[in-house]
Amino acid sequence: MVRKYSELNLYVRRSGMDNIICGELLGPRVAEVSPMEDYNLQLTFDNGERRIFDVKPLFAYAVFKSLQDKAFFESVKVAYGSILWSNDIDYCPDTLYAESILVE
Repeated sequence: MVRKYSELNLYVRRSGMDNIICGELLGPRVAEVSPMEDYNLQLTFDNGERRIFDVKPLFAYAVFKSLQDKAFFESVKVAYGSILWSNDIDYCPDTLYAESILVE
């Protein structure tokens, strides 16, 4: 038996005598990334969608301050279905997808 708690996107699955709590299925993963002007990233996801993600709001957080260096920002690469910079700065692929704008 599987029951969904929609407001939390959690699932409870009964397995024998145990209940297993599972999260929502993973969304699309990043397949390609290209840095753009004005600290935007063009992302291509594994579902074929191209989206634009604005990195500037992240500058408010200490861990992302180094991305203000343009050369460092442009060193972004795809890793593990997400994006990564050389000093282990990464970002959740589900958030990248949810907070980016679809390119039509």
